[in-house]
Amino acid sequence: MGQDIFELPAPPINSIVGHLVDLGEDPLGFLSRCRDYGDIVPLRLGLTPACLLTNPEYIEEVLKNRETFIKSRGFRVLKTLLGEGLLTAEGESWFWQRRLAQPVFHQKRINEYGQIMVEYSNRMLQAWHDGEIHDIHADMMQLTLAIVMKCIFSADVDAGEAKVVANALDVAMHWFESKRRQNFLVWEWFPRPENIRYTHAVAEMDAAIYKLISDRRQSSEKTNDLLSMLMEARDEETQQQMDDKLLRDEVATLMLAGHETTANTLSWTWMLLSQHPEVQEKLSAELNQVLQGKLPTIQDLSRLPYTQQVIKESMRLYPPVSLIGREATQDTTIGDYEISQGTTIMISQWVMHRHPKYFPNPEAFQPERWTEEFEKQLPRGVYFPFGDGPRICIGKGFAQMEAALLLATIAQRFQIELVPGFPIVPQPSITLRPEYGIKVQIKEIANQASVPEQKQVPVTR
Repeated sequence: MGQDIFELPAPPINSIVGHLVDLGEDPLGFLSRCRDYGDIVPLRLGLTPACLLTNPEYIEEVLKNRETFIKSRGFRVLKTLLGEGLLTAEGESWFWQRRLAQPVFHQKRINEYGQIMVEYSNRMLQAWHDGEIHDIHADMMQLTLAIVMKCIFSADVDAGEAKVVANALDVAMHWFESKRRQNFLVWEWFPRPENIRYTHAVAEMDAAIYKLISDRRQSSEKTNDLLSMLMEARDEETQQQMDDKLLRDEVATLMLAGHETTANTLSWTWMLLSQHPEVQEKLSAELNQVLQGKLPTIQDLSRLPYTQQVIKESMRLYPPVSLIGREATQDTTIGDYEISQGTTIMISQWVMHRHPKYFPNPEAFQPERWTEEFEKQLPRGVYFPFGDGPRICIGKGFAQMEAALLLATIAQRFQIELVPGFPIVPQPSITLRPEYGIKVQIKEIANQASVPEQKQVPVTR
């Protein structure tokens, strides 16, 4: 028999709802302080027993075992947005979908989307002018949504449909954040204003996605986009394919995971580069030397190691997702500790990525730390911006490629400088986003070799 986790040291409880108030008011600060209590920190969230893991071996143990530890209640409320997509499905249903979708995300196939990413970024830059004030987070959201819609649906999606999707995802983020503050105790069907707004936004998004799926089913046009590949994916054993409902769920999941996380990563990267001119200078030097004013391609990425180190370090300090929740489906153990059925297990990328035991000078932005040797000696369960185990993000390759290509394309042409005094507040919702955006001034970099004019993006490939 192992030790009961509730005999271990824990932060003081100042409320009848346990640690809920602390967690609700400042989740990132509270969980960071919890790290001082040990490898496994017992918590109470209302009536729910919970614990935070800060030992990488325990984190690996939980992330590997997808049957004993399922998505927590907080993530299960996302089913109203994402249905039974890969992010929310469990058990055999998840396994079947993952097997069906895996070939769609093969790196060779994903590489074909590199050109779209660069062309869309270049198209955005044509409309930028020296000295303008922008909300760089809004710009990155718009850009990555346009890219993911193009990669899923092939054609340039109608602006109205893109707006509907963008609005639904934005409303969902704020809705999830308000639910998190209520510990997910207020049912989404209860007619509160935020619930009504959320339900309406999801219904509008559903109508847009189902129309795009229906149009594709009726079209004889041959395309090589993600929707076609998901439609054509067939189970080798049963010959079963995805129906419209499951396609809708996967498309909604791809749109959330494929645009929100990259947009946030890039937004935090621009903030960090503005705060660290010496890193910006080093990045510019690499881009000038390798690209010499040309637009980047997939082939260039291997010659842009510092660009990729900048992205890795940005995702360390501001991970796309700051907290993962799991729930024990049965009485079990983690390490030598007893975990009872129904316990919420909390795993925080924010906490682990800033752990002084594994990252010297953990609060500093130092892309140079990401040498091959450093990565090799880092234990698993310490740095996991895309999760880990069998449920590691299926779009990891897509996101890494997109972040590096977009950074290289934009940083060659413009320097992004923070507007002084504008409040930048990390909001740990489904993803880690800047709550009020990031206000910047864009400055065109002089003496650049000529960058090609925007090419027309082909509708099909």
